[in-house]
Amino acid sequence: MTEDDRLRRILTGTRTIAVVGWSPNPDRPSHRVAAFLAGRGCRVIPVNPGAAGQAALGTTVRASLADIDERVDMVDVFRRSAEVPAVVEDALAHLPGLRVVWMQLGIAHADAAARARAAGLEVVEDRCPAIEIPRLGL
Repeated sequence: MTEDDRLRRILTGTRTIAVVGWSPNPDRPSHRVAAFLAGRGCRVIPVNPGAAGQAALGTTVRASLADIDERVDMVDVFRRSAEVPAVVEDALAHLPGLRVVWMQLGIAHADAAARARAAGLEVVEDRCPAIEIPRLGL
C-alpha cells in the first residue's frame, strides 16, 4: 500500500475528529482546518482549555480530551511538537476506539509516534488533512 493509499483510507474512514489546539480565531489554521473538515461532513470536536464551554462547529469546545464522552476516530494535533507526547498519552487514556493520531504541518515527534503505533494507532506526521483531501481527490 502506498502512502497516498494509506492517507486515502484514513481520511475516508474518519467521521469524528478531535482538534487539539483549536482556536476560536478564524485567522488561525486550526480554526480554518476544523471548519473545512466540518464542512465535509465530519463531526469536529474542538479542544482548547481557554475556549472550553463555548459553542463552535455545532458542539461545545472541550477543555481536554478527557472531556469527550463519545467515540473519536482521529485526534488532529495543532500543538508544538514538544507537546505531542502528552496529547498522545491523554488520547490513549481517554479515547477508547481511537484509530489515528494526525500531526499537522511542521509537527512531528518520533517517540510519541512510536508510542501511538505501539498502542495500535495509525500515525500521520507533518501533514494537513485540508491539503491532503483535495490533493487525493476526496
